[in-house]
Amino acid sequence: MIITPKNTFEKLQLLSDASRYDLACACGTKNGDQRIRGDDGAWLYPVSLPSGGYSIMLKTLISNVCSNDCGYCPYRSTMDVPRCTISPDEMASLFMDYQRRKKLIGIFLSSGVVGTPDSTMELLNGTAEILRRKHSYRGFIHLKVIPGASDAAIDKALSLSSAVSVNIEVPGEKHFSVLSEKKNYLKDIIAPMQRIARQTAKGMKYSRVRQSTQFIVGAADESDVEIVKYTSGLYNKLSLDRVYFSSYQRGLGSERIPGEKRETLNAEDGFTREHRLYQVDFLFRQYGFKESDIQFDDNGRLFMDRDPKLAWAQSHPELFPLDVNKADEVSLLRVPGIGPVTAKRIISLRKCGNKIFSAGGLPLKGKRLALAKDYLKF
Repeated sequence: MIITPKNTFEKLQLLSDASRYDLACACGTKNGDQRIRGDDGAWLYPVSLPSGGYSIMLKTLISNVCSNDCGYCPYRSTMDVPRCTISPDEMASLFMDYQRRKKLIGIFLSSGVVGTPDSTMELLNGTAEILRRKHSYRGFIHLKVIPGASDAAIDKALSLSSAVSVNIEVPGEKHFSVLSEKKNYLKDIIAPMQRIARQTAKGMKYSRVRQSTQFIVGAADESDVEIVKYTSGLYNKLSLDRVYFSSYQRGLGSERIPGEKRETLNAEDGFTREHRLYQVDFLFRQYGFKESDIQFDDNGRLFMDRDPKLAWAQSHPELFPLDVNKADEVSLLRVPGIGPVTAKRIISLRKCGNKIFSAGGLPLKGKRLALAKDYLKF
């Protein structure tokens, strides 16, 4: 159902609403760093800054018209929903006006597939090109690379953007074939991700560009073991900057996908599972954990009643209690309740000659202190 909104802002309301199902950009899990809705209906996303703190990014689709059949997506080609497209000129002008009023750090642009992948990339790249050349915009631009896009379209996106993403959706070709009959997992998803990794490698022309991706968690019958294995591979083999996880929302997809039929699937379990995967991701990126360190239940799922770091500690009783006055930073990071900042503070205290004689001397409080003290000796 193609509609003709009265003005560009009505288009933005419709398209930014459709973009909320794609989380492959900076989006946190704490109350302070969640997305918010602007006065005109646009989604504004917080982005963590290297110097600390947050700024805001506008996130929207340039079109929710789509020729693909992704079973989990409420905007797949078979759905009768309001659809529209913003032209590159409209989008660029709208963003620059928004940026002047809201002091945004950048824009995240995605799209449904309008005709072909390359014709869609022309809309996305065209917008970025207008921003860069006509408006001399030097801020952050994240472009979604449409599955199946040509090498030339991908390279142009890299030349214009600060970050790009291709959504992997599920861990492996077998699961992917259940979700889409039109897209080819290896050719349309994996091959573009590999090309981006090569083009953005250290020393290459586009090394400044970051790559991220997203899993739709629970749409297929994938296990957490499979998702964690693929996540580890994406970081180690393709050097991705971030991996995101979006819990499949029941009722949005077609009944032919496993996630729609699973009787045990409910929103609370789905979001808990998503949260556990984010915790694993954080252990990979910030704590030095490996794929082999992650613990699963007999069904290949992460434990719902405990975080993955606590599960690891409980499975290695021989390593605890750890001497807080002798343990190195890497070992301290294995203690439940102790994060990178706390580990560095403990090391700093010791360097200043301050031994820690009791749990009360730890730079921790509340639940984290109660958790950590059972794994330390003083």
